[in-house]
Amino acid sequence: MDYQEALDFLFPLHRFGMKPGLDRVRQLLDVFGAPQERLGTIAHIAGTNGKGTTAAALASIFQAAGRKTALYTSPHLLDFTERMRIDGVPISPQKVAAYCTMMKDAVIELRATFFEATTALAFAWFADEGVDAAVIETGMGGRLDATNVVASTYAVITSIGLDHTEWLGSTTALIAAEKAAIIKSGSTAYASLGDPDSVEVVTRAAASCGAPLFMLGNDAFATVASADPGRLCFSLSTPAGRYVDLEAPLTGAFHASNLSLAVMVAERWGAGEDVIREGLAGMLRTGYRARLEKIGSKPDLLLDVSHNPEGMQRTVEAIMVFRNRYRRVHVLVGMASDKDARAVIRTLLPLDARFTAAAIPSGRSIPPAELGALLKSEGLEAPVFDEPREALRRIMREAGSDDLILVTGSFYLAGEILRLGMP
Repeated sequence: MDYQEALDFLFPLHRFGMKPGLDRVRQLLDVFGAPQERLGTIAHIAGTNGKGTTAAALASIFQAAGRKTALYTSPHLLDFTERMRIDGVPISPQKVAAYCTMMKDAVIELRATFFEATTALAFAWFADEGVDAAVIETGMGGRLDATNVVASTYAVITSIGLDHTEWLGSTTALIAAEKAAIIKSGSTAYASLGDPDSVEVVTRAAASCGAPLFMLGNDAFATVASADPGRLCFSLSTPAGRYVDLEAPLTGAFHASNLSLAVMVAERWGAGEDVIREGLAGMLRTGYRARLEKIGSKPDLLLDVSHNPEGMQRTVEAIMVFRNRYRRVHVLVGMASDKDARAVIRTLLPLDARFTAAAIPSGRSIPPAELGALLKSEGLEAPVFDEPREALRRIMREAGSDDLILVTGSFYLAGEILRLGMP
């Protein structure tokens, strides 16, 4: 099959939905000779928010140290190949086609899910390319996530919040238990948790398998020096030393905790301070995008993928630091139907913004009229659009050069804006 045939094979696997369990993915991996056992140093990252940032930062540090580094993240923004990269370079379409051809019969026989097939494909490619290190982001949860077939060197938990509650549980303690299941005997664990229930659960999980656990806020401490659009400066104290004025090309003080986890792992692995600084400064080379990314000026345009209340709270807090620089804020929002849209909208209210609702390019999109009605129930009059392109064009016509435009609510929406080459 060619690349388009491979995509036409993979994407309909979404019809199988979520099918918790690891047996299917293990059998798929057996087709490729158990590549999960040939990934070098493995950092496995779970969390409600921030895991993509931590993954990109750590992968960039490994690259700066000269290690051949695999990075597996989801979802993609523009093209499927973005999900798996080696030293920042996505897998080629030809290799996607080749691996899909190899596992097609097994996928059909097992009725494997899209994420299971994608995970098997990624691990097979990483192993065949002989990577020295693999940074692997969970898809959802941890315990029964398809990625949880790896024996990680480092297990990292970035945050715990109420998302995917229909699958992971209705409390932070239950969700923490699912994510903490990536910690295994032989791992060293790292976490950044604010909720006492989550701390207790993760601490107990690490102790149960004899894994050392290092907690940001207990074993290491981060302080933010400045947080401007596209530039974050922070310092970090660890038991091994102090890093002063670390810099990363990110927007938002909240990223400091995620970057700190990456530094803590890298330090344990043996990276020196120069390598850590180079890795953080160059983390955009890993393909990291759309986390309050500035993609336009006059008016400033920020592209964001926050899609749950906890993530949106961090987005809002980041923007409020420089909110007074702008005359008006315009928010273009689109969301998937399995998200808590009302809670997300309420979180956005402190921005005192003009809202516009749009559909996202997904079968799970909240209809824009429904999202508009939800905004109206919160006292906000918002125009609605079926096409994100038309929605953003209208905002751009109305916005002044000293305004801020925030596009947020979904990976799908951010990807569509990038695909269209807007603004």
